[in-house]
Amino acid sequence: MQSYSMREVQALLGISRTVVTALIAAGVIAPRRGARHEYRFSFQDVVLLRTAQSLRDAGIPARQVTRSLRRLQGLGEGRPPTGLRVTAVGGDVTVQDRHGRWHVDSGQFVLDLDALSDSARAAVLELRRPERDTRDAAGNPNDNPAAWFERAVALERTDPARAEDAYLRAVSAAPDYLDAWLNLGCLLCDQGRFADAAQRYGDALAHLPDQPLLHFNLGVALEDLGAPRAALASYHACIDLAPEFADAHYNAARLHEELGDPHRAIRHYNQYRRLEPVD
Repeated sequence: MQSYSMREVQALLGISRTVVTALIAAGVIAPRRGARHEYRFSFQDVVLLRTAQSLRDAGIPARQVTRSLRRLQGLGEGRPPTGLRVTAVGGDVTVQDRHGRWHVDSGQFVLDLDALSDSARAAVLELRRPERDTRDAAGNPNDNPAAWFERAVALERTDPARAEDAYLRAVSAAPDYLDAWLNLGCLLCDQGRFADAAQRYGDALAHLPDQPLLHFNLGVALEDLGAPRAALASYHACIDLAPEFADAHYNAARLHEELGDPHRAIRHYNQYRRLEPVD
């Protein structure tokens, strides 16, 4: 059976490593490990990654792509079914099946307004429930961190700069808002701003020092920044807090090997194999 390396997948699809690793961590795809423990992707994995990349090309944020494909797992033997047509409509991920088109996140069917007459379209629009007013006189959320977070998520596709500002306002109002810190860091990585992402993850850890995922994401950002020793320290901090974090062991093993410490690399590879047995 033909398989593809991470480098081949990136070259074939033009997909970023950040998106691929997020889909692996979420369980959307489960590539096997090769003889040297590198990822090997099946043809089905490549099909799913192509779908993910098409959604990213349509402007859907990486975290929404991962969340939506993860929700589709229940429709097809634990994995997103490749037979469904998954597309972006506006800022939402939709699926086309024999019953029609529906939103992945809400489960609601999509009404094709373009197929309606002007009078029918107006009648449908009149049925929309008015949004609850959570803004001040200037049109900004009333120092509500959840409202700033929701605004940031909504802005990621169309205005990343304003999304970044909204995430910063959310964590300013609630410094322990883990999801806002994580999204902010991923947003910056998506833009190739790895130094800024590392700085923000460091800011988050000042308030949430015991969150292993922050240490792990900081390690990924530092790797992309070209700082393997600092990245390795972050992976070890993650492992100290969460010894069962398999991907942290794998990344630590890989970096130990690259930095010339094969004995520690083998130890972490063994830990990874114990947690994620290779078929």
